[in-house]
Amino acid sequence: MKIKLAVIILAFILSACGTDSDFKPATKVSIQGEKFYINGKATFKGRTWKGISVEGLLPNSRMVQGIFDDLNPETASRWKYPDTGEWDANRNTNEFVAAMDRWYAHGLLAFTINMQGGSPMGYGNKNWYNSAYFDNGELRPKYMARLEKILKKADSVGMIPIVGLFYFGQDQNLKNESAVINASDKIIDWLLEKGYKNIMIEVGNESNNSKYDHAILKQDRVHELILRIKSRASGMLVSTSFNGNTIPPDKVVEVSDYVLIHGNGVKIPTQITEMVKQVRALPSYKPMPIVFNEDDHFDFDQPENNFVAATEAYASWGYFDFRMKDEGFDAGYQSVPVNWGISSERKKAFFNKMKEIFVN
Repeated sequence: MKIKLAVIILAFILSACGTDSDFKPATKVSIQGEKFYINGKATFKGRTWKGISVEGLLPNSRMVQGIFDDLNPETASRWKYPDTGEWDANRNTNEFVAAMDRWYAHGLLAFTINMQGGSPMGYGNKNWYNSAYFDNGELRPKYMARLEKILKKADSVGMIPIVGLFYFGQDQNLKNESAVINASDKIIDWLLEKGYKNIMIEVGNESNNSKYDHAILKQDRVHELILRIKSRASGMLVSTSFNGNTIPPDKVVEVSDYVLIHGNGVKIPTQITEMVKQVRALPSYKPMPIVFNEDDHFDFDQPENNFVAATEAYASWGYFDFRMKDEGFDAGYQSVPVNWGISSERKKAFFNKMKEIFVN
């Protein structure tokens, strides 16, 4: 009788918790020409702003620390929350998930999240260890559990995660090229197995960064990984990004589904316009979306800024915000610990501008 009762209780628990087979994707991203589509409909269909069509654009934000943890006990204490004096990786992910509805209500359709994060100081890397991969490329279960929370919530809201696979500040923690390839295969297979249809892939954050350790992640060979992923996951949208104010090489654009560029270092908005023109002039360019998914320039109260310039050039723009000198916990989305709310004047200015362009 006790065994039978235990079986009944276990069955009830499993039913209440749900299983992977219960997940039915509600959101699918696709591309037609230069436009993004969600569930077969162009984003912001019919929408114009100041006489400019914004239909098909994908406003986004760099939120790469959503699954962050520090596996180095010597540095992990740096990321403690001000209210508890402790770091909590699950709290970080849960607060990310809780913020998503409000982001979406302001017009944010996409965010970049990276399997190896980004600099938790905004810029610069030391000896912290944040990677969803073991050194042989196998997936770390705790990271994947946190990622799954974010991806499922994004699917239910109607958002598009741009999943970054590698970061130049952490790729050294993969022991060799075989481990890099294994990590790429394992995360793509995991995404396929889960059934997500709302995912875009950024193979490497800034593939021409000199700090990458593995040649296959660098500019001259990263196209090999793009092709490998596309052959493994037909229909998955794949690209890779490059340093700020840099135009991707033809051999990368030729095999990409969309073009990723960064606005870091671009202080004059007209240069954003010029970057978009240069991409479209590449011999390898065919009609496809151009997406800035990292730009640390703001001035949202000014008539001219990088966000507006990208939008006017019909390119999607991505907000990159970090905690600057003497700023507190509420500032920035990359510096750890993160307040994932719209919690600073700079965040409010971005979200209000985005709402003006895409929602109001």
